[in-house]
Amino acid sequence: MKPSVISADVLFEDHRQQLKWQWQAGLGASERRFDDVAVRQARSGADLVGYLNYIHPYRVQILGPREVAYLTNDTPDDCSRRIARIVTLEPPVLVLADGQTAPEALLAMCERAQIPMFATEQSSAFVIDVLRAYLSKHFADRTTMHGVFMDILGMGVLITGESGLGKSELGLELISRGNGLVADDAVDLYRINQTTIEARCPDLLQNLLEVRGIGLLDIRAIFGETAVRRKMRLKLIVHLVRRETLERDYERLPSEPLRQDVLGIPVQKVVIQVMAGRNIAVLVEAAVRNTILQMRGIDTYQDFIERQRRAMG
Repeated sequence: MKPSVISADVLFEDHRQQLKWQWQAGLGASERRFDDVAVRQARSGADLVGYLNYIHPYRVQILGPREVAYLTNDTPDDCSRRIARIVTLEPPVLVLADGQTAPEALLAMCERAQIPMFATEQSSAFVIDVLRAYLSKHFADRTTMHGVFMDILGMGVLITGESGLGKSELGLELISRGNGLVADDAVDLYRINQTTIEARCPDLLQNLLEVRGIGLLDIRAIFGETAVRRKMRLKLIVHLVRRETLERDYERLPSEPLRQDVLGIPVQKVVIQVMAGRNIAVLVEAAVRNTILQMRGIDTYQDFIERQRRAMG
């Protein structure tokens, strides 16, 4: 995952309403942050938050009823050692969940070591789910690609191609056919887990589409709220090319679906030739429908090959 600054104060404020928590100790450590090495080595948000565990340092440690019982139900010396060991984990934050009451020794330790501790009535499992999703998105590997990102028939589609091929005009026609716009020109892509890439629009370009000769169009104002999307998951790349590029670089009937690597994840790709008289919007929708069938296990090309084999045999 990609190291990025997030302090205890930001984490607290971003979830104040949802988790309804209070800051119980370590108020002087509002700028305490996640360890950069731990973030870089994390595969997902699940590696950065979990129940109290002494073999997983540098992560948000959640204390529910069992964890609090472990810290308090023993001899005073053993309890003190267990609480003191938490300091060696160097957690960015401790979270006391399920309405648990913090032991006095734990509060004192947090104050001495300047470790922020939040308390909430919400269940431990819910707190972990919320924080894992939040951290996965915040620390996600990311990149920006040039193109138009659309919601076409419920599928996230990135339309790419050389400048001047009419990507934005194609996006406008697709919007007029009932599809939705996510982003035009610059598309922010985030790898939120091992198999999923999420696309979002930069704040500066929100709801905007630029068409040559017309200028900037506010799609939300022109077509309504349902014509724009805040984010979508990338499932298909449609690459527009000129005739000479298609003939030089691509097969007419590829035996296997084309794929393009995006942030380490292979994404299915379709190449469409642009030329006068072709209805590209219809072709793009047909490509999306065909991709949906392939995801359901229906491969038209392989069915054709099988028919041909039977006819020849």
